[in-house]
Order: sequence, then structure tokens, then C-alpha cells
Amino acid sequence: MREDILSDVLQTVRLSGAVFFDVAASSPWTAEAPSAATLAPLVMPHAQHVIEYHVITSGFGWATLIDAGEEPVRLAPGSIIMFPQGDPHVLSSTPGTRAAPNLAIFDQPAHLSPPFYVQHFGDGPEETRMICGFIGCDMLPFNPIIHTLPRMIHVPDGYTRGDGWLSNLIRTIMKESRKHRVGAQSVLSKLSELLFIEVVRCYMESLPDGATGWLAALADPRVGRAVQLLHDDPKRAWTLEILARDVGVSRTVLVNSFAEHLGVARMTYLINWRMQLAARMLTDGGMTIARIAAAVGYESEAAFSRTFKRCTTLSPGAWRTRHVT
Repeated sequence: MREDILSDVLQTVRLSGAVFFDVAASSPWTAEAPSAATLAPLVMPHAQHVIEYHVITSGFGWATLIDAGEEPVRLAPGSIIMFPQGDPHVLSSTPGTRAAPNLAIFDQPAHLSPPFYVQHFGDGPEETRMICGFIGCDMLPFNPIIHTLPRMIHVPDGYTRGDGWLSNLIRTIMKESRKHRVGAQSVLSKLSELLFIEVVRCYMESLPDGATGWLAALADPRVGRAVQLLHDDPKRAWTLEILARDVGVSRTVLVNSFAEHLGVARMTYLINWRMQLAARMLTDGGMTIARIAAAVGYESEAAFSRTFKRCTTLSPGAWRTRHVT
């Protein structure tokens, strides 16, 4: 059940991916990345939010969030490190080093296309190879996946050994990024999206008992069932009594479960999800605002427009004008 809801949200928040750099770094080396908001205009100018990831293909390194007070994470061949909130971070051959971000590497010749090969020269004998990419997605009106993920996700090399799905995915990304075959950019875009989904699934599977947040809530039989029902039929005139009855619990239990796991009331969640669906329909074009309002459960176009503007600060028409590409 929870995988279906995850797919539902992933399809609605317009996930897009790109592999941008194939990096060879000889020790000692340090690469510092500014916030993803700074990099977004350079790599994905049309994305609302950008996530950066790195896959270590050979050698070793360290990853550190800047000014977060967290311990550095050691990266081995096959490790994946991802920064869902777009935080500035440092990758280095030894922990504790800093370097000014080098945005000049994004200024590549016009006749070239990603992934770009970047080599950091050092005087040490140890070389680390990594693939660096970006994931773009919508954040507004509602992206429960990004909001529930931590600032840094490390998938250790143990998940990518052998002949499993994730290890094969990484090998395919490496092959495509270095051969530059026709259509490589499109293939790498889809592979990056798959990598993100797999990292999210690995994170879900690692959550301890008693964890809270949207991803953990999907595993709870009561909240997960309620969220599934809301996603299956978002335009239905859901009341607390109807939802509790269909889930098979009392109204009090449902209210408490939502508050404990998601931190919001069930109606707030439903409104947020309706507005995300509406935003996607507006961006896709082809439907009038009145039809979109009806599709997400509003009998009145005016009521829908008020709610949409409250959630996004834009009217439906202004949203469509700004986001249709």
C-alpha cells in the first residue's frame, strides 16, 4: 500500500533528474557545494527545488554538512550521499577541510553536454571517482516526501554490493555517463529519478519502530489506510466520521493518530493534497479552472481559487501563467 502512495506523490511533484559531473579527484582534495538554491539556476532553472547527490564509484571520501554540527560520513565505493533539503555541504579526502565553492565548473563550452568530466589534481597517490547529479521537483503547494526526509541521507556501500537492483542501477549510470551515447542525457535523467526513488525506499526501510513523519506514517495501519483513502478519492466530501468509519477506528483514534504521525489534521492534509493535484493540472494545461476545481472536490470555482491562493500566494490563473512551460 505505501509504495502506491509514494508513486502517487512522485508522479504529482514532477520529478526530474540529471547527471552533471563525472569527477576524478586525487588526494588531497576538497569540493564544497553551496546551497541547492544557488545552484538551481545553473543546473535546473525551471525546478522549484533541487536535490544534489553523489555516487562514489571508486576510492574513498568524506561528506559533511556545513554548520550543522553533525559528524562527517565516510564514503566507500558504492556509497550514495544525498542532500534532500538542498543544504550546502563538503566532500573531501579527509574530514574537516573547507574550500570555496567553484561555480566556474558549470561554465562549460556550449557544444558540450552533461555529464562533464572534472578532474581535481592533487599530489597524492589515491584517486576517488564519483558521479554527481541533481534531482528537481515541485515543493509547492505540497511535497510530503521532501518535508519528511532528513538533511542528509547516506546509503552505505553495503546496499550496492553484489548483483542487486541498486548496484545494477549504479553500474548503468556509470556506463551511460562515460560512453556519451546518443540519447544519454535522457537515459541519465530517468536513471537519476530511479536512483532517488530507490534511496527514498532504502531510507523508509531503515526507519526505526516508533518513527514519525509522512514516510513512517504510511506503514501505520490506521494512518496509512486513511492517507490511501484520501489519495484514492480526493474529491469526495470527506468528513471525520466517514473517514474514521472507512478506516475502521473511532474518530478520536483517527484524530490522535494523524496528529502523532503527521502533525496535522486530516482535513489539512486533504486540502494540501488537493492543491498539489490542482497545481499539476494547471501546469499540464488542457483543463479549465472550473473543471480542475470540481476534480479536486470543490463545487465553487471561487472557493477553490481562494483556497489555492491561500496555499500558494497565487491565483490558479497566475500559477498557470508562471509554471506552464
